[in-house]
Amino acid sequence: MAVMQASAGRTRGNQFRRSWTRYRPGVLFLLPAFILYAIFMIYPFFQSIYLSFTDWNGADPVKNFVGLENYRNLLTDSLLWKSLRHNLIWVVIGTLGPLAMGFLLAVMLSSRPKGFTLFRTAYFLPQVLSPVIIGIVWGWIYNPLFGILNVGLERIGLENWTRGWLGDPAWALYAVLLAAMWAETGFVFVIFLAGLQNVNRDLIEAATLDGANAWRRFWDVTVPQMANVVTVVAALLLIGGFSVFDIIFVMTGGGPANATDVIATYAYTEAFVQNNVGYASTLTLVITIITLIASYIFIQWRERGEE
Repeated sequence: MAVMQASAGRTRGNQFRRSWTRYRPGVLFLLPAFILYAIFMIYPFFQSIYLSFTDWNGADPVKNFVGLENYRNLLTDSLLWKSLRHNLIWVVIGTLGPLAMGFLLAVMLSSRPKGFTLFRTAYFLPQVLSPVIIGIVWGWIYNPLFGILNVGLERIGLENWTRGWLGDPAWALYAVLLAAMWAETGFVFVIFLAGLQNVNRDLIEAATLDGANAWRRFWDVTVPQMANVVTVVAALLLIGGFSVFDIIFVMTGGGPANATDVIATYAYTEAFVQNNVGYASTLTLVITIITLIASYIFIQWRERGEE
């Protein structure tokens, strides 16, 4: 029995050495990236979980353990529910809008008309810009005094439509959302344009011979072949909708009167303005959980639709 165990041990040792020799270059190449990921992603994530059970204010050396108190406070926090409602509005409009516009632009340019390179570059350019730059530029556009939006409305006789877009609680969220959609459409456009290159042209020609019009060819032939691409892009937009922060922070900071607050900006305010790091950590975990659940549900729904 001892001889058999020793033989099995030597066999496993030889298999491990062969596997290590085979995969060592890949492991060594990935190790630096993994270390950085662990330092800047994995460790902060578990640190946030720990802080969510404390009342730490970000300065005191002592972190008092409060158990589930922060999580109980979530249920009665009206500002959290308001921020979550804004996130849901952002997810729905901010996903469907870029998907529709990006798909339309991609279909229009899929035949590579004259000026294709110029249009492709122009549509993708907003995606290259920093969200901070986009926020500043759109802030100028919305300026109630010299912004080109209000000036343009006045020039065409629609003075009653002019307003302080970012200062009006009824319109501020949608104004910021429009700027974000403008930036995201370029990304969606490029991905869909690449996906359309893989659409089977023989099926489109067969549908044409069967008498299908342009809309039927698009809906019944092109869209099903783009299902996987649409799923990936929609999932990315959905995740971004729940974690959006930068463009809102630059343009409104969550105002006016919390009219554009989302969970991320609310968490920032709690952490760095109210010095309530423990509760802010709880809010960040809420974002993570909601994003994971929403992404899982969406992907499962898409996969069932393809069966």
